[in-house]
Amino acid sequence: MMMMKKGNYFEREVLPLAAMVIVEITNVGTSILFKSATEKGMSYLVFMVYSYAVSALVFMPMAFLFHRKTVLPQFSFSIFCRIFGLAILGFMSQLFGYKGIDISDPTLGSAISNLTPAFTFGLAIIFRMEKILLRSASSQAKIIGTALSIVGAFIVVLYAGPPLIIPSWRSISYLQTRIGSPQSGWVLGGFLLAVDYFLVSVWYIFQAQTAKDYPAEFVLVFVYNVCLTVISAPACLIMEPHLHKWKIGADTALIAILYAGAIGAWGTVVHTWGLRMKGPVYVASFRPLSIVIAAVMGVIFLGESLYLGCVLGAIIISAGFYVVMWGKAKQEDMVEDSSVCSVESPSPENVPLLR
Repeated sequence: MMMMKKGNYFEREVLPLAAMVIVEITNVGTSILFKSATEKGMSYLVFMVYSYAVSALVFMPMAFLFHRKTVLPQFSFSIFCRIFGLAILGFMSQLFGYKGIDISDPTLGSAISNLTPAFTFGLAIIFRMEKILLRSASSQAKIIGTALSIVGAFIVVLYAGPPLIIPSWRSISYLQTRIGSPQSGWVLGGFLLAVDYFLVSVWYIFQAQTAKDYPAEFVLVFVYNVCLTVISAPACLIMEPHLHKWKIGADTALIAILYAGAIGAWGTVVHTWGLRMKGPVYVASFRPLSIVIAAVMGVIFLGESLYLGCVLGAIIISAGFYVVMWGKAKQEDMVEDSSVCSVESPSPENVPLLR
C-alpha cells in the first residue's frame, strides 16, 4: 500500500502543482503581450473575439486527437447547455474585468483578483464541494493557507517598501502605484472588478461539476471556445462598430492574439483538468501567485525594480500555498485510508472466534 501511495504521489501532487504554476506563468505572458498591443491601439473587444476564434481552431483537432481512443459519455444537450452557460459567464466576467480596469487602474484589478480564492472557498462550502470541520487539521490548514495567500498578494500590491534591485535606466516602478490615489471611476471600477472575480469563482464551481460529468477536457474547451466566439462576435461588433479597429496587421496585436489563442488558452484545459482532479479551491488558490510571477518577470524582461514588499509577499504566499497543499493532501490521505479500511477490515461475522 505504501508503494502505491508513492507511485501515485507524482500524479496526485507534483503534476497538478507544476501544471498550475506553468499556467500562471503563461497567463502573465498573455497579459504582458496584451498590454503592449492595447497600448498601440488594439481594442480589447477585438482581442477577445479573435483570441476565442483562434482557440476554437487550435482545439478542434486536439479534441479528436487526444480523445480518439477514449470511451466518452454521450455528449448530451444538457452538457451543451452547461457549456454554453459557462461561455456566457466567462464572456461577461471578462467584459466586467476589462471595463473595470479601463475606468480605474490595473493595480486595483490586481488587488481585487486576490478575492478569487476567498470567493471560491465560500462557494465551494455552500455547494458542498468542500467539507469544513473546524476541529479538523486539514480544514484549519485550508482556511489559514487561503487567508495567508490573500494577505501575501495584497502586500505585494499595496506595499512597495524600499527597493532591493533598481535598474540603472529606470527610476519609477509600476509597484509604486498606490490604491489610495484619487481617480474618478475608482468606486465603480472596483465594483465591476469585484463582480468579475466573483463570476470567475462561480465559473470554477460549475466547470468543476461539468468536468466530472463529462471528463474530456479538450472536447469541453473546444465547445466552450466555439460558444465564446458565437456569443462575443455580435456583442463586440455592436460595442465596437468601427471596422478599421478590426483590421489586424503583422505586429504586436497579431502576436498577442495568436499567443492568447494558441498558448494562453491551454490554461483553460489545465484548469478544467485541475478542477476535476483537485477541486475548485485548489485551482483558485494559485491565483495570487500571478502577482509574484508578474513582478519577477517585470524585473527580468521589463527592467522593473524589485521592492521589499514583493519579496515579503512572495514568502507569505509560498507559506500559504504550502499550508493549503498540506491540508488538501492530508484530507485526501484520510479519505484513502478510510476507504482502504472499509475494504480490508473484515466484518464481525467473518472474524473467527478465539478458542
